[in-house]
Amino acid sequence: MLQDMIETIEQLAQTQGDFPVYNILGEVHTYGDLKADSDSLAAYIDFLKVAPKSPVLVFGGQEYEMLATFVALTKAGHAYIPVDQHSALERIESIVEIAEPSLIIAVGDFPIDAREVPILDLAQLQDIFAQKATYQLSHSVKGDDNYYIIFTSGTTGKPKGVQISHDNLLSFTNWMIEAEAFSVPERPQMLAQPPYSFDLSVMYWAPTLAKGGTLYALPKELTTDFKQLFKTINQLPIEVWTSTPSFVDMAMLSNDFNAEILPQLTHFYFDGEELTVKTAQKLRQRFPNARIVNAYGPTEATVALSAVAITDEMLENCRRLPIGYTKADSPTFIVDEDGNKLANGQQGEIIIAGPAVSKGYLNNPEKTAEAFFEIDGLPAYHTGDLGSMSDEGLLLYGGRMDFQIKFNGYRIELEDVSQNLNKSHYIKSAVAVPRYNKDHKVQNLLAYVVLKEGVASQFDREIDITKAIKEELKDIMMDYMMPSKFLYRDSLPLTPNGKIDIKGLMNEVNSR
Repeated sequence: MLQDMIETIEQLAQTQGDFPVYNILGEVHTYGDLKADSDSLAAYIDFLKVAPKSPVLVFGGQEYEMLATFVALTKAGHAYIPVDQHSALERIESIVEIAEPSLIIAVGDFPIDAREVPILDLAQLQDIFAQKATYQLSHSVKGDDNYYIIFTSGTTGKPKGVQISHDNLLSFTNWMIEAEAFSVPERPQMLAQPPYSFDLSVMYWAPTLAKGGTLYALPKELTTDFKQLFKTINQLPIEVWTSTPSFVDMAMLSNDFNAEILPQLTHFYFDGEELTVKTAQKLRQRFPNARIVNAYGPTEATVALSAVAITDEMLENCRRLPIGYTKADSPTFIVDEDGNKLANGQQGEIIIAGPAVSKGYLNNPEKTAEAFFEIDGLPAYHTGDLGSMSDEGLLLYGGRMDFQIKFNGYRIELEDVSQNLNKSHYIKSAVAVPRYNKDHKVQNLLAYVVLKEGVASQFDREIDITKAIKEELKDIMMDYMMPSKFLYRDSLPLTPNGKIDIKGLMNEVNSR
C-alpha cells in the first residue's frame, strides 16, 4: 500500500533511475531525471522564501516540465494549481484572483499581467534544472495538506478550486492500484492525454508513478490534426488508455485503431462523462480482449469513487452501463430530496463520504457550505448526480440533477433522450438541449446531431433525414421525449476537458 507519493517517487529514482518516466513524442526523461530536476526546483522555491504551504499556479500543456514542477512543489510543501495553456483569458484571470497564488510557474507563455505575483518562465525553469542542486525532504506535502487544487470548468459563474489533500490522493491511488476492476499492470505504459487541469489526468499519472511506469504524453495540438493524431497513436507502445469516451470516439474514426495494429493496448479506463453502450460495443469490436473499465466520480471526491469492468452481458442487456462498485473506504448513499437514505433500487442523489472527499473549495466558504457536509461522522459531498444502488452493490447512473427537465408535465432526463437518439443507425452522435421561454419554462426540446458519413447524401432535404430518424426511433422513444427540432452539425463542441459541451449548447440555444 502506498504511504507517501513523493517518497515512492524518490525510491523509484534509486531503484530504477534509468527507467523512462515520461516520453513526449520521443523526448524521453527518466526517473533519475525527474528526481534531479525536481530537487533543483524545490531548492530554488525554498530559496525564494514564498509563504509556507501557499498554492503555486503551474501553467502549460503536456510538457515534461509540468510533471517535474508538480513533483518539485510537492517536495517543497506547496500545492500546485494546474492551468491548461489553452484556457480562456477570463478563466485564467478568475483563477489568479480566487487562488491568490504565491508564485506562477509558466511552462507555456503566460498571457496575462498577474501584477504582484512573481513568475518563473520556461527558460528560467530550465536554468534551474541545469543547476543540479541536491534536496533533502523535510517539509513535503503530507496528510491533510493540499496536494493539488483543480478548478472546475463551469460554463457560467466563477470557477471553483477543489482542494485535494495528500490523504485524499492516497485514498484514490491505493484503491485504483489494488482494485480488480482496473487491474493496473506492473510498470504501466500509460497514455497521458487529458490535460493536467482536468482531474481525469490523475487517473493516469498517479497509478503510473505509484507503480514505476511510463507516461506517453499526447500534446493537445495533435488532437486537432486527425491525420497526425492517428499516426502518433499507432506508434505509441501504450498498454493503458485513459480518456473521456468522447476522445476514444475520436480515435475510432481511424479504422487502424484496433487490436491488430495496437496488440499491446489491453486496458481502457473511462471517466469524466458517461460511457455509452454504443461506444463500448464499438470498442469491444475493435479490441475484443481488452479490459474496458467504466469509472465514476466528481473532482470533489478525488477523481473516481466507483469502477467496473464492462462485460459482454452488460453490453448486450444494459440500456445504460453501470458506473461501478464503490470504494471500500468511501460509503456511498442514495438520498431523497430531504436527505433521507433510500433503499436499493430507488433513485435519488448520489452522496459520497469518506477520506477521498475534499475539504472544500479554495477561498469560497459559501459554495463549500452548500456542497460539503457530514454524514455518519464522515466528510461528505453532494454530487448533484442521480443514481440508484443495486442489491449487489452496483451503482447505476441516472443523469445530472441539473440536466433533468420538466416538459409538458413529464420529467425528462436529457441524457436519456441523447442515449435514445444515438441508437439511430443514421446518427454518429447527438445530444438533446432544452429551449426555455421568458418564464424559464421549457418551451421545446432540440437535438444537435452529427450524422454518420454518407447519410446526408441519401436524402434531398434535412427534413427528410429528421423524418427518417423519428420513424426509426418511434418504438423506443416516448412521443414526449422526441425533440421537435433537429440541428445538423459536422461536429459537436467539446469542453477543454474533452467532454461534449452540453452546457455551452444550452447557453447557445437560450441566448438567441
